Amino acid sequence: MKKPVKIFLIIFAFLFALIFLVIAGTAFVFRNEISVYSSIRQLKPADRDALQGGVYEITYKGNYYFDDFIKMGGAKNDTELTNFFSKKITKGLIKINVTSGTFGCSAFTAKTKDGQKLFARNYDYPATNTCIVKVKGNKKRHASISTVDLSFFGIPYKKDMDSFVTKIFSLTAVYIPLDGINDAGVSCGVLESGQGPGTGSIPTNQNTDKPDISTGPFIRMILDYADSLEEAVEFAKMYDMHDSGKASYHFIIADKTGRSAILEWVNSLDKDDFFGQKRELVVTYNDSDSDIGVRESASDFQWITNFIIKPGYYEGTEEKYITGKDRYDIIYEKLSRTNGLVQDEMQAMDILCSVAQRTIDPNRPQFNTHLTVHSAVYNLDELSLLWCPAEQFQNVQGMLKYQIKNGKIIEQ
Repeated sequence: MKKPVKIFLIIFAFLFALIFLVIAGTAFVFRNEISVYSSIRQLKPADRDALQGGVYEITYKGNYYFDDFIKMGGAKNDTELTNFFSKKITKGLIKINVTSGTFGCSAFTAKTKDGQKLFARNYDYPATNTCIVKVKGNKKRHASISTVDLSFFGIPYKKDMDSFVTKIFSLTAVYIPLDGINDAGVSCGVLESGQGPGTGSIPTNQNTDKPDISTGPFIRMILDYADSLEEAVEFAKMYDMHDSGKASYHFIIADKTGRSAILEWVNSLDKDDFFGQKRELVVTYNDSDSDIGVRESASDFQWITNFIIKPGYYEGTEEKYITGKDRYDIIYEKLSRTNGLVQDEMQAMDILCSVAQRTIDPNRPQFNTHLTVHSAVYNLDELSLLWCPAEQFQNVQGMLKYQIKNGKIIEQ
């Protein structure tokens, strides 16, 4: 072989090896992100004339750095959270922003006639794309199924998640669940609580020496780590709560024992509740809520919409500022007929239909895009999910069904 040819081959082999190492190294560094990216699939296309966004599914099998997030002390606000995303998930190459808005919602617990425990919720918000997030369990975390609003990651309602950028943005979806269930039978959801004078909503923003947690990551913590309702409540006691966005929130959590709790951060009266940093956690269990009222005391089930249930909070506040009272009363009226028993998940879904936005306000203007974006019924014994998009309650065949079985999440 002639010497110039030999030199060329050596250089070519060296460059090929270098390129291979760069590609292999990049693939190794981004192996978790590549796995999530490649798992994204569309379950239902958007029908925007009917205010139905696209529905997607994402699967997380590897590390999404939530342990690192907790070890560093969490985040006090969305800026700190997005900085963490950019550093860990995109390795500083792409900045991922997280935003959230004010949303309505209704939720309740119930039992089937054969004793299975259910947690049901409506998510009310302007029309948006949504995502079912599946997390594979391991020695550190539970397997779980949850729902995410993709608009929180900058993916607009009128855009499909079909580009490189939108899919990259969605890699952090696991951090901002709205509701979900884990393989220990613990289920939870977040709802706006509308705290503060008038129609405003002042976020909770505690500031003690405890580590910090915000709205979405708190639900992720429950889904990943909580073995029971009590453990989830203990998590809440260990952290300073910082509500995401510009709204205030409360949570409802249930487990397969049949117990549930509503978690609220409260200070003073609504008309004087200007200071989110002064609020303290109040936990109201379904079996010890006699101080709320006669209805609550007599009911084993628990229900919640968009106002604080702590007795006396609305003293001096006009009733028109207590958002969601009409839906609260409807849920009670439906469930009290049978003392919180329903035939099955579909009957629970029917109750969600009765308090969906289009049901409550059928004569609203056509340009109003606020609706019940999704409805979910979690079976805490079967570890299953019945999921309905965009108030399509009559289309039973179009509902999604999942179950966690032997550590695997199966679409039924």
